[in-house]
Amino acid sequence: MQAAVLFEPGKPLEVEDLDLAPPQEDEIVVGMAASGVCHSCLHTADGSWTGFPMPIVLGDEGAGVVEEVGSGVKHLKPGDHVILSWSPTCGQCHYCVTGRSQLCERTVPVLGGLFDGTTRMSLRGKPVYHYGHVASYASHSVVPASCAIPIRDDMDLRKAALIGCSVMTGVGAVLNTAQVPAGASMVVFGVGGIGLNCIQGGALMAANPIIAVDVNGNKFDYAKQLGATHCVDASVDDPVEAIKDLTRRGADYAFVAVGVADVIKQAWECLAPAGTSVLIGLPPTGSTVTFDTGILQADEKVMRGCKYGSARTREDFPRLVELYMAGKLKIDELITHEYTIEESNEAFRALAAGELARGMIVF
Repeated sequence: MQAAVLFEPGKPLEVEDLDLAPPQEDEIVVGMAASGVCHSCLHTADGSWTGFPMPIVLGDEGAGVVEEVGSGVKHLKPGDHVILSWSPTCGQCHYCVTGRSQLCERTVPVLGGLFDGTTRMSLRGKPVYHYGHVASYASHSVVPASCAIPIRDDMDLRKAALIGCSVMTGVGAVLNTAQVPAGASMVVFGVGGIGLNCIQGGALMAANPIIAVDVNGNKFDYAKQLGATHCVDASVDDPVEAIKDLTRRGADYAFVAVGVADVIKQAWECLAPAGTSVLIGLPPTGSTVTFDTGILQADEKVMRGCKYGSARTREDFPRLVELYMAGKLKIDELITHEYTIEESNEAFRALAAGELARGMIVF
């Protein structure tokens, strides 16, 4: 198999031919069709997020075709088209059986390994680690069977790949986590892949106004295509004041889709009384945020986290596919550029420079 490998944070990815071991119990091999290029991987590659074992194959957003199944796999077979989820589910713990499988209690014992603590990839006899169970910057990937969600065969797998993270997280934050009602005002801080999907989630729910905030004005055309009614350039204007001017009393919902601690505070301050701030983006390791606790009590504001758009992957992935096939969910508009695996570093450069809505590595 061929993969883009990160050997050291801050260094370029290197394309290598890796050895891939066969799937073990409850695992499958997927031949990858495409992978999205996301900020989570960029933060790991540039060292903003720490603690990951090296060398590692990045990528947590992909889709492909099942090529082989291990023992015990009953819901998948070779030839199935699947979207990969970076969040495995056991189906038996408290959170799985109560409809919050994104919080599944089953965890991997070794970061970068699979459930038995080992990896399936190696280079010259030494282990190469998996990123988020998916490792989608590779022509093939071994993943837990619960991380592969079967979908209809006529869905373009290059488009389906984005459902695996950015679409699920952004749209899900609005539909599942916040459950934004029609007519509510909402603001999205950070107009990257996830933020754009928050915006189109708001459009699906008939929120109004939908305000996009970013420091890069070049992204606002994307935001408007996906449903933003107003845009605020935070490099020019105070976003808190601008949002209050547009909404009169503040936003009912604020979504933080960027990993900057100061923005979390801005999202909190722009809320109307009884408003809800939803934290999606992850700031660098060790970041903290402070705010006036009196406002929490007096204005009945809510601050809550959002993991993976509160995804119930076996239900939500096929549902999002159906919305796309019906013309109600926009994915084509998210894809700015397609890259080969050899162009992975250029994809990261363009992402860091704010040139992409979403870049795709296509196999």
